Amino acid sequence: MQGHKQLVNKVVLRFQLSERVPKQNIYRRLAELLDWDFLYAQTQVLYSLTGQPSLAPVVFFKLMLVSRLENLVSDRRLIEHCSLRLDILYFLGYEVDEELPWRSTISCPRQLYPATVFEHLFEHVFAHYVAARLVTGHTQAVDSAFVKANASLEGLCEK
Repeated sequence: MQGHKQLVNKVVLRFQLSERVPKQNIYRRLAELLDWDFLYAQTQVLYSLTGQPSLAPVVFFKLMLVSRLENLVSDRRLIEHCSLRLDILYFLGYEVDEELPWRSTISCPRQLYPATVFEHLFEHVFAHYVAARLVTGHTQAVDSAFVKANASLEGLCEK
């Protein structure tokens, strides 16, 4: 006899996000291996003591990492993608019923943080991943693009 499956859109009373993300999932491992709290101290001087609370620096940088790992260049697409993935929600520290930040709030910190913050974060994260043996030197890849030195935008756009 052929079975039929119909969606029953019910409210689930018992759901724990950590139970739904496999132990070996990359985002779960990233969440458990690295303490991102150093970012609060490093970025605190860039914020005012008054006004509305901002997007947490940890959430911002985790979103930036997800955008690179998932090859998402659009903030709109990034937020949409994250809202559909339980493992990424777990990594970001959001619950299933919790709204992710509005896409436009991502562009503000991107302009606020100086390059040194991004560089320090990269070095810090990379050192932890090497220590945790998530990064090895077995395979190397190089991506390159030819860039003409001292070219003006007008010269590049003209044919």
